Amino acid sequence: MEVLPVNPWLALAPGDDPAERIRQVGRAHERFLAGDRRPERMRSVVADSWARSAAFLQADSTPPIELADDDLEAYRSAHPLAQVMPIFRDLLGGLAEDGDHMMAVCDEHGRLLWVEGHPATLRGAESMNFVPGARWDEAHAGTNAPGTALAVDHALQIFATEHFSHPVQRWTCAAAPVHDPGTGRLLGAIDVTGGDHLANPHSLALVRATALAAEAYLRGVAPAQRRPQVAALGRDEAVLAWDGRRARLGRRHSELLVLLTAHPEGRTGDQLAVDLYGDDVNPVTVRAELSRLRRILGPELLDSRPYRLRTGLVTDFGTVRRLLEQGRTAEALAAYPGGLLPASDAPGIARLRRRLDDRLRAAVLAAADRRLVQTWLDRPWGGDDLEMWEAYATLCPADPVAARRVAALTREYACNVAATWP
Repeated sequence: MEVLPVNPWLALAPGDDPAERIRQVGRAHERFLAGDRRPERMRSVVADSWARSAAFLQADSTPPIELADDDLEAYRSAHPLAQVMPIFRDLLGGLAEDGDHMMAVCDEHGRLLWVEGHPATLRGAESMNFVPGARWDEAHAGTNAPGTALAVDHALQIFATEHFSHPVQRWTCAAAPVHDPGTGRLLGAIDVTGGDHLANPHSLALVRATALAAEAYLRGVAPAQRRPQVAALGRDEAVLAWDGRRARLGRRHSELLVLLTAHPEGRTGDQLAVDLYGDDVNPVTVRAELSRLRRILGPELLDSRPYRLRTGLVTDFGTVRRLLEQGRTAEALAAYPGGLLPASDAPGIARLRRRLDDRLRAAVLAAADRRLVQTWLDRPWGGDDLEMWEAYATLCPADPVAARRVAALTREYACNVAATWP
């Protein structure tokens, strides 16, 4: 009986014959495509990834290129991982130059920002669009080390026929996610891609150590170079990082902190009560919550009479707003993981959330860029956006999927209107 690796993130168990394992997994892949959705003798991380991948694409699909030329250069130069490229090159550059391997760095959405290696090796990868600007998350490229590392938020190897897409199955790769050490936000992943010989514990340890070195560097520069940071997009509870500390705030404290950052001039207790409760004003409760928040933040951050932040905070929603003001729509969309505190029903938060959503959506529509519209539609909130699908159908008139989706959503919305008509 076959023994799977003790470490589930490693592709091979000690003593495994790589050639035989390739054949075994290849047969399992054929059975999976034929309808056996839980093939035997497969690593669960790979089987689960195949299931996710099959919901989005066919096994012969090629990842799309979403960023190119000036757009790519502008985006990656502003990305936080640009700061640690010297570390990646120092630790993995030798592998990337030996003619057998490539080093790749992707953002949190799976877009390849840098792909480096021997020119001949890079040319060999071009046929599968393993190039800067291509989208290698699971939804666009299937099971692969950087895309799956992002999906499961863990370092891992993907070996040969474990890749979901046939064109990628001659490669083996190892990748590790990289996080912002202050907020814990996923920044992207570092990957090494090459031949079957990469399926060993050393390659996995190497990319993991490289990711940790990058995070350590970012942790070291953050206190000196950055103000306190707030992450509140796409999450129900905000995360605050300051002075080497990191705190996940409760729902009400998250709402208060976001409101205070949106009103640097300060707010009275009554104003905050209206922002939180609308007509059902409860200033006593608000003042009690603010007192608790002040104990968390400390007097060096939160003042009173009026309530205001003594230090300007760097917020992810402020970053998106600033990029939009500068006309950098592609970067704004890339920096937008979801709505502002989406579970909050506080009137003040709902207004801020709606205002930012509307500005970003309008900018994407005004850009009339197929890649931006496609990115919006690929996000969880964009799949049912009829106007955006109509824009995509106009930009890509030959795409039958767009036409079908427009027709389906038009019928669905018409039925909903008819059902509510008196």
